[in-house]
Amino acid sequence: MSDISDLPWLTIVGLGEDGPDGLPPASLAALEKAEIIMGAARHLDLLPDVSAELVTWPVPFADGLPVLMSYRGRRVVALASGDPFWHGAGSVLVASLDAGEWRALPAVGTMSLAAAALGWALQETPCLGLHAAPFAKLRRDLAEGARLLATLRDGKAVHDLATWLDGAGFGASRLHVLEALGGPRERVRSFALDDLPDDIVHPVSVGIEAHGDAGLSLATGRADDLFENDGQITKRPVRALTLSALAPRKGEHLWDIGGGSGSIGIEWLLCDPSMSAVTIEIDETRAARIAENATSFGVDLQVVTGAAPKALQGLEAPDAVFIGGGINEEMLRWLWEALPAGTRLVANGVTLEAEMLLSQWHADKGGDLMRVEISNSQPLGRKRGWKSSYPIQQWCVTL
Repeated sequence: MSDISDLPWLTIVGLGEDGPDGLPPASLAALEKAEIIMGAARHLDLLPDVSAELVTWPVPFADGLPVLMSYRGRRVVALASGDPFWHGAGSVLVASLDAGEWRALPAVGTMSLAAAALGWALQETPCLGLHAAPFAKLRRDLAEGARLLATLRDGKAVHDLATWLDGAGFGASRLHVLEALGGPRERVRSFALDDLPDDIVHPVSVGIEAHGDAGLSLATGRADDLFENDGQITKRPVRALTLSALAPRKGEHLWDIGGGSGSIGIEWLLCDPSMSAVTIEIDETRAARIAENATSFGVDLQVVTGAAPKALQGLEAPDAVFIGGGINEEMLRWLWEALPAGTRLVANGVTLEAEMLLSQWHADKGGDLMRVEISNSQPLGRKRGWKSSYPIQQWCVTL
């Protein structure tokens, strides 16, 4: 067995509501041999008698990081809830440390305890940390019959969640309210959304049994009316073709130039939580609307107000670029010179000038050029006929 002097100076110990009774021997040994134990007041209150100096983690959380780092070189334990690396403090604590400076001893996490309490298969259940995130993060996973687990800030947040679910079209859902899981105060109760009690206490998590018909389609090209817009929106069929051409892959970053309603960037982000995107929009009103749309879908879309290519300078390099508005020669030349080889570019043009420009660049640079014409059924006197939309010319190329 390694001597304590051979171990990293910082040990992150996951602590459950049962305090030391639920800790394995390694965690108990770390607490016993620590010179300093730092944690939230409620975690320190759960500890057994120890000889270490106890330091209460300050609020806001960030203020405690320099305090913790000031103890570098001593035997230090930082306490965290359950599994420190599931929506916990673990990744923040080690962000500025080398691998050899720390070790982690997790306890059973909240989601494992919640799944065990409800008898739900954890591998089949989306798990979200909503104690410091908007409820709209649930939106991609909500569907009739879906089950979800989430941590919440406090008892009031449970009521706020019920209100949000009702407004999102899932008012028939049922909440399993899980308090102080794993400890002597553990309580598990189930309620309809309009029947929640006022005595819900922290720490709290919930199991959601969703019932409603407002779930999002899993396919790209969601309904246009889901996006607030002033008419400047890539319409549903063209949006589906555009996302297909952009070919999003896990972890990739998108530039959406000429955002309009933000629909392309939002649907890109809905593909996978690992995706990122920035939308560039010259109109301030539309930029604000894009941000509101992103919030309503629960995605983190960066919005930059300005004109391309100037507004693109200094942004994180993309894996893919979509030009949905304002395309011109200067923009294309800047992108071609500034972006790394392998970047995918998709540009949609509606005007004759854009069509000519894309045709010229296609002839010079290659790629695929496609013309899309869509007609919709419309009343025609007492009968119906086809009404054509403006044709779209789409150029796809890899730099």
